[in-house]
Amino acid sequence: MDDLYVPPGPGAPRGLRIPAAELTEQFSRSSGPGGQGVNTTDSRVQLSLDLATTTALSDTQRERAMDRLAARLSGTTLTISAEENRAQRRNRTAARERLAALLRESLVPPVARRSTRPTKGSQRRRLEGKRRRAQIKRNRGRPGIE
Repeated sequence: MDDLYVPPGPGAPRGLRIPAAELTEQFSRSSGPGGQGVNTTDSRVQLSLDLATTTALSDTQRERAMDRLAARLSGTTLTISAEENRAQRRNRTAARERLAALLRESLVPPVARRSTRPTKGSQRRRLEGKRRRAQIKRNRGRPGIE
């Protein structure tokens, strides 16, 4: 197994190279079509990477990735599964591509929101709407004596 290369992106300007020793591959029988070999070939691939111990990420990258991928993590381990192809080699490639894409997306730094002020027109419309609504509520009362 070769190192996993993550192409350059906003959070990793020079890209990432994850050593093959840090990746764990497990194979099992895939569900779905497979012909005669369906019960004999282990074509499903589960690719795992422990984000807490990987040497490929800096501390800020690790923190950002663990925060963004928290829903997908089991402890600190990110696991990707691929079973859509009949061939194990294709599933290995698909899992590696998915893991690289997920890591690349998770490392993108957050975009800070620039605060803006409401326009004069929007303030005026808001206040007119409030006056209209208050008038409607005022008219719901009991009619006067006159």
